[in-house]
Amino acid sequence: MNINELYTSTRYSHYFPFLFTFSPQNNNGMNAETHLPAYRIRPRFKVETHLTPQEVINKIKAALQADDAVCEGNATIGFATFIIPEKDRHYWSPQLTVTVEAMEGGTGSIVRGMYAPAPAVWTMFVFFYVGIGLAIIALTMVGLSYYSLDQPSRILWWVPVLAAVFLTLYLVSFFGQKLGRQQMGTLHGFVEGCLGMEIV
Repeated sequence: MNINELYTSTRYSHYFPFLFTFSPQNNNGMNAETHLPAYRIRPRFKVETHLTPQEVINKIKAALQADDAVCEGNATIGFATFIIPEKDRHYWSPQLTVTVEAMEGGTGSIVRGMYAPAPAVWTMFVFFYVGIGLAIIALTMVGLSYYSLDQPSRILWWVPVLAAVFLTLYLVSFFGQKLGRQQMGTLHGFVEGCLGMEIV
């Protein structure tokens, strides 16, 4: 049984992915989770390969079309996206966007990848971040104006409250990334298998 079959056969993995601690492996048997990008907003990686951009895309297309592919996606010239199969997907499931460009001199390719949550999730968090940030700026300006006029400036008490909400949202996104970490390992290992090399 491969890692994808084990994951999908686990009864509660769809709802509680953080309860399972096995590490996805790529096609070369390398542990993909041990060298994932560090926890941060939209983790990225960059790697160089001797393959041409077209060879990279061809390998990705072949891997995606294989019967035992552990993820779904599409690939076109210089660009590819990878997502978790719908039956295994949850709210915090990541997706991986990869760009491929030729190195100067035509000796190989530069492959760049970026992990992110689903577009709807990312848009929601950006909306809240921007909204809270603008509210903090507005309240600070109004509160300082009142203060400069020797008027009650109790409105400034909302600034630390909103800052706490902002921090809470950041921690929630961090926790969400942790819940999707194993699936990040699945995507990471899949790309490593396509390229035939570790991506660290």
